[in-house]
Amino acid sequence: RLVHLDLKGAAPRAQYLERVLPLLRSLGATGLLLEYEDTFPYTGPLERLQAPHAYSPAELRALLSRARAQGLDVVPLLPFPLQFVLKHREFAHLREVKALPNALNPHKEESLALVKAMIDQVMALHEDLQWFHIGCDEVYYLGEGEESKQWLQQQDNTPEKLCLSHIKAVATCLASSYPRVTPIVWDDMLRGMSEETLAESGVPQLVQPMIWDYAADIDVEGKVQLVEKYRRCGFSKVWFASAFKGATGVNQPLTPIGHHLRNQLQWLQVAGRSPADVLQGIALTGWQRYDHFSVLCELLPVAIPSLAVCLQALKNGGYSEKVKENVENLLGMSNLEIDTFMSTSLGTFPGSNILTLVTQVSFYLKSSVDELLERNRYVTGWFSPYHRKRKIVHPIIMHHFQPDAVSLLSKWNAVVQDLQAAMEQVFHRCAIEEWMEENVHPSLQKLQQVVDDLDEA
Repeated sequence: RLVHLDLKGAAPRAQYLERVLPLLRSLGATGLLLEYEDTFPYTGPLERLQAPHAYSPAELRALLSRARAQGLDVVPLLPFPLQFVLKHREFAHLREVKALPNALNPHKEESLALVKAMIDQVMALHEDLQWFHIGCDEVYYLGEGEESKQWLQQQDNTPEKLCLSHIKAVATCLASSYPRVTPIVWDDMLRGMSEETLAESGVPQLVQPMIWDYAADIDVEGKVQLVEKYRRCGFSKVWFASAFKGATGVNQPLTPIGHHLRNQLQWLQVAGRSPADVLQGIALTGWQRYDHFSVLCELLPVAIPSLAVCLQALKNGGYSEKVKENVENLLGMSNLEIDTFMSTSLGTFPGSNILTLVTQVSFYLKSSVDELLERNRYVTGWFSPYHRKRKIVHPIIMHHFQPDAVSLLSKWNAVVQDLQAAMEQVFHRCAIEEWMEENVHPSLQKLQQVVDDLDEA
């Protein structure tokens, strides 16, 4: 049971992750799937890939050592295709389609040299790895570059074969230098391919596919058949991938636990109907962005109750009152809500104060400001945009809503200050700025502006 940490947005400080590891272990995790992206401490020609908040080699070594001490396997994930690499001018010449940083040109020798250099640097910081996830999902636009178009004009060449040869090249690159490490790939590019095409490619002997589906109502029968198909093609083992967050809305601030619990329960059904010797494990994905360029979705501390419920359901083979009690005890929460969003009661798990404050902001900030500015008759009738622009206000009317506006502003400023302080314990400034600009500033600035306009009028 791997917990996926998507570090391509709001990457938590290393100290916070170290505090979370014992909790993950006690909840039933047996490993971590670490998607570093631009938080890995690349060196040499690759140093350009590091984000300003990337982990230092010392931080990563300490984190990995702590994970090992907790008995957690670590599986690094390098997300080929490499949006976070191909967005840089220095690597733009390796794009499949010149204008788009979506896919690596598979025909250039330099592309494979880049892949090898990245794998080597990641491997150098990890000890005793059993698996290495090489991504290979959603490789859109592969086959649309000029060299690929020429390749596809040759007899018997197809987009499917191009995709498989690319996966094979990356997997071989890993296997040739690190024969004891098994590559894992996302399975979405493989699902629609015929058994014959897959079997002939040689890919099944090189990688283990990870079948992903994050829906609350997955097609159980279809998944069972897919497992059988992969087995017939020659894949020795398969993985499943569920989700505990980051799969229900591109800018979702709160995690709908019920959705993710139902997703795990469906995967348990698939597992129950699949041969026991073919299933290697499951990764509980926790996406932080839908891709490298999208906004943040639920922050990790906000989603810990969902992760706890999902891990415990998988560990216990289902969800029951007893499992609910386990989760409440481990998180220090008194009333775990599954089908409604959490009340603002505090837990004792690391970052629980962030969940409380984010819940408050998500439920009440926008609605309270809209209530005052759009549904208060004194504001809409006597202090409309027309009045505000001309700085006109009747003194008596002011008394009907100015105290409310000032009091509301003061209340939200205090909450936001608390949230900022809580987030600083867990995140770097760039993540806090982004989250505040997306979720807080639009409403708070509207409120501040009306208070300022009143003062001027």
